[in-house]
Amino acid sequence: MPLPGVPEMSLVPLPRLIVEPLVRAALLEDLGLAGDITSASVIPSEHRSTVVMAARQPGVIAGLDAAELAFTLVDPEIVLRRHVQDGDAVKPGDVIATIEGPSRGLLTAERTALNFLGHLSGIATVTAEIAAAISGSKASVACTRKTTPGLRALEKYAVRAGGGTNHRFALYDAVLIKDNHVAIAGGVAEAIRRARAGVGHLVKVEVEVDRLDQLHEAVETGVDAVLLDNMTPDQLREAVAVVAGRAITEASGRVTPATAAAIAASGVDLISVGWLTHSAPVLDIGLDFVEATATEKSPIRVAHVL
Repeated sequence: MPLPGVPEMSLVPLPRLIVEPLVRAALLEDLGLAGDITSASVIPSEHRSTVVMAARQPGVIAGLDAAELAFTLVDPEIVLRRHVQDGDAVKPGDVIATIEGPSRGLLTAERTALNFLGHLSGIATVTAEIAAAISGSKASVACTRKTTPGLRALEKYAVRAGGGTNHRFALYDAVLIKDNHVAIAGGVAEAIRRARAGVGHLVKVEVEVDRLDQLHEAVETGVDAVLLDNMTPDQLREAVAVVAGRAITEASGRVTPATAAAIAASGVDLISVGWLTHSAPVLDIGLDFVEATATEKSPIRVAHVL
């Protein structure tokens, strides 16, 4: 059930218009001015192979569109067949996709495809861990703007794939008044008044507080959401009582799978976690050759078994 004012995040695929430039830039970074000189010199152009991408540890998959684009942008003859979808859980040995096509293209695109898939699946996996820890509460886990430069759209998509929700996407789509804004404005109420006067009626306003006196001031002035920063579960519970449904409550700071349940039990609506995107470990995914088609010019036989 979506929270009041917090739309439920469905896993709508990102438009190719957004994903392709990111994948293309990653491929260009790898190919440079000369291309894949190893594959071009070692592998005959007519050689074809079938490979599989498989999970080497348990996790949640995200980023299949980016991985597929890495292969097809290198060589349109490459075909990727998915065995799972973004948002699906996998265990070690599960085949994520089977890819068939010219061997040179497969090897050239391999690292870029795995970089995207492993990174985004890692984000989805840790998001799912937090979501599982707070299941049964009304709280949702949200990401922040602590994203890899250039990859924010993909990383926020991965959070949704893991069962989380997205915070604001950038500086332009919501007001978030933080401690430095408050200090310069001369107080919480004055900062809120200036924000309300400076943005349109459809823009939501959130203010960060770390003390209850600030919280009272924020709620009485009128805000859409309050960010309760680095409060203990007891302090959060008291803050939720002060707000009494007049604004969305968001907790942040020191959130781990071990602490998330106690934070959620305080009654907050959202738990924001910066490390979902800035420190999530890569999910280990491998690419293995299951069949390499020999030709008269290249009697190569490859059969790496999972």
